[in-house]
Amino acid sequence: MSKIVFFSLPAHGHTNPTIPVVAELTARGHEVRYYSFQEFKEKIKNAGAEFISCDAYLPALSEKEINLKAGRDFAALIEMMVDTAIAMETKVCADLEKWQPDCIVSDSLALWGELFAKKLNIPYVCSTTTFAMNQHTAKLMKPGIKEIFRMVLGMPRINKKVKLLQAHGYQVDHFVSLIQNDNNTDTIVYTSKTFQPMANTFSSKFTFVGPSIRPFQADQVVNKKRKSLYISLGTVLQNKGFYENCIKAFSDSDYDIVMSIGEKLDISALGKIPDNFTVKKSVDQISILQQADVFITHSGMNSVNESLYFGVPMILYPFHSEQKLIAQRVVELGAGMLLKGDKPKHLVMAVDKVMGDPRYYENAKKLSHDFQCTGGASEAAEMILRKIEN
Repeated sequence: MSKIVFFSLPAHGHTNPTIPVVAELTARGHEVRYYSFQEFKEKIKNAGAEFISCDAYLPALSEKEINLKAGRDFAALIEMMVDTAIAMETKVCADLEKWQPDCIVSDSLALWGELFAKKLNIPYVCSTTTFAMNQHTAKLMKPGIKEIFRMVLGMPRINKKVKLLQAHGYQVDHFVSLIQNDNNTDTIVYTSKTFQPMANTFSSKFTFVGPSIRPFQADQVVNKKRKSLYISLGTVLQNKGFYENCIKAFSDSDYDIVMSIGEKLDISALGKIPDNFTVKKSVDQISILQQADVFITHSGMNSVNESLYFGVPMILYPFHSEQKLIAQRVVELGAGMLLKGDKPKHLVMAVDKVMGDPRYYENAKKLSHDFQCTGGASEAAEMILRKIEN
């Protein structure tokens, strides 16, 4: 049996898709070590892997700060990734040399995984939890003025970190090579070729496995008399004003609403909750999406993947360029619409439009079928094992 190491970021969107893959590998008898962070310890152990904490190597940042940097402050993200890699290098490389894994699987932004794999000559697989990015798809990104400004200001800091990696013996020519997918690298992408923009520009080294959905109990809808709306901006973003506007928009509606507001916001801060609302800090999104008719989302890749997997059309409210690219792809394929504003009138108009147009449902169902036929965690595990065998 094989020995496989996983590396990821301290972020749910980057870690969660890998958990079913780990479970698939361990169920087949393979030994998995997962270098991760304390908040994911139980998930990783429950998937059958050995958990090794990396919290001590990470700058003292919250998941919110990490996700904001990933989406809005590229220079700060590179700084954080390089500093973490350097902090991990001595101890983790010694561990890897002693354990001798057959393969390293690392998130595309957890650059230490690729760096260590190349340094120690260990077969490497890249795990990409959003769209695969190359010189062609990068042109589809539409960064805002603030993002461009931060990028220009941050270039001297980025170049300084590239030189730091070079001083530690890593062959890094340019910062782009740290974050852009490479046509010569075996890469798992957790979406389908249909949903991936410009899929024909990626080599056969890319395996599009579709969403990696954890095992779930199929929920049966019994005598559902009213349409249901699910609202969530993910685990990171907190937007009290937006949730208040949702309550104003739909308190007297004929919809049943489930609204997940995140751990940082108190439900009591939203005032009186209408009878047709269920408001929680967090929900089992997989279960909710099996019942929902429409999903209002921040357009994070995990949320969009899960919504399409269950054929639920979306109203998309992206906050930064990566989310905007994902949202735009949903719109292009006819499975959702962009929210034009966050006032109650905008919310009502958007929900009524999607609820009332069968084309959104038809297109979401087509993508659902596409996603469910791509192989998921099982195909991802097969790809890793093929890499080891070859």
